[in-house]
Amino acid sequence: MQRLEGKIALITGAASGIGRACAAAFARAGARVIATDIDEPGLRETIGAIGERALARVLDVRIEGDWQRVVSEAADVWSGLDVLVNNAGITGFVPPMGPHDPEHATLDAWRAVHATNLDGVFLGCKHAIGSMKRHGRGGSIVNISSRSGMVGVARAAAYASSKAGVRNHTKSVALHCAEMGYRIRCNSIHPGAILTPMWEPLLGGGSADARRATIASYAAEVPLGRMGTAEEVAALALYLASDESAYVTGAEFVIDGGILAGSAAVPRREG
Repeated sequence: MQRLEGKIALITGAASGIGRACAAAFARAGARVIATDIDEPGLRETIGAIGERALARVLDVRIEGDWQRVVSEAADVWSGLDVLVNNAGITGFVPPMGPHDPEHATLDAWRAVHATNLDGVFLGCKHAIGSMKRHGRGGSIVNISSRSGMVGVARAAAYASSKAGVRNHTKSVALHCAEMGYRIRCNSIHPGAILTPMWEPLLGGGSADARRATIASYAAEVPLGRMGTAEEVAALALYLASDESAYVTGAEFVIDGGILAGSAAVPRREG
């Protein structure tokens, strides 16, 4: 079944990880995909794997003019926008921005993480609403937040704060669109322990055996006993993008192998 047949989907951060998996899953489900990122080589790889159902466009989510250009092109080339996946995000660990705890993080580092993770989502929602409203078909916005947006993270304070902002803004967008009668839904996904390139700085640069051991140590803290995959997150995003979720808006979906269900968590202390 082509669950997204006839739909136009714009996906940010599509050069790798969850964004790439969403682009591939949506195309297989019948959508035409506008894959965006600032990583042009990665975008070419994404598009090469999908084929003619996808376009690659450079989009810096922090820049409103980029959003205006790409959303306008979606209307010109494919008659509008039906789905937006706000996936682009950074931790601030690559490139290194220094410490990210509340005591030592710099204001520049704090602002840089929020500019991508939260400002980018705000701009995406703003311009997607305008496009979806104009073409009159309604639509679905899927914001990729994080498990970290639901709990504190001592050494990634900016990341956790920005993802909590995404969680809350999702609800504001959902309520606004419902009140205005736009037929535009907005929901958030909260991945945790998903093995994507974003995790590489935490896995170390040692041997393959050392990397596997580090992954195993993280997996041991997950109730289901393993880390998740980008494809599993994409499957949830596909549901929210499709008409199967027509009565779902302002909701949050945790996909973390059971971590937030109540597994023990003890702060790590130095020394």
